[in-house]
Amino acid sequence: MNNISVIKELVRAYQGFETYSSAHIRQLGLTPVQFDVIATLGNQPPMSYKQLGKRTLISKSSLTGVVERMITKGFIVTLENPEDARSLLLKLTAKGQRVFEKVFPEHLAYLERAFKKLPVKRLKEITESLIELKSIFNEPRS
Repeated sequence: MNNISVIKELVRAYQGFETYSSAHIRQLGLTPVQFDVIATLGNQPPMSYKQLGKRTLISKSSLTGVVERMITKGFIVTLENPEDARSLLLKLTAKGQRVFEKVFPEHLAYLERAFKKLPVKRLKEITESLIELKSIFNEPRS
């Protein structure tokens, strides 16, 4: 099999997932990036910008603007970091937590409707293949 075929199908699968997922997130009143931040901060202790960046799919260059807009909307609050005075911690506000508690389970249920079209055994095989594929790209470069 040709590597180009694998790359094309991987990208097409991601694009299909992104289209399916994003449409629902927008129906819930959020952008995909806002959902990513809310889902990452929900039910978690406060975290730094750096920690949030590592746990989300948002580029470092976009993260500050996204967070600032979410602070303005009242979803996130900043706190002083007791371990590092140079950085701030981010936490969902009560409003942000309510949004998380509403949209996160709704979106998981929406995604489940698509994933349950595949048998559990097949989903496990796909997961293992994706983990294996990711590992070859995370190997040290020579």
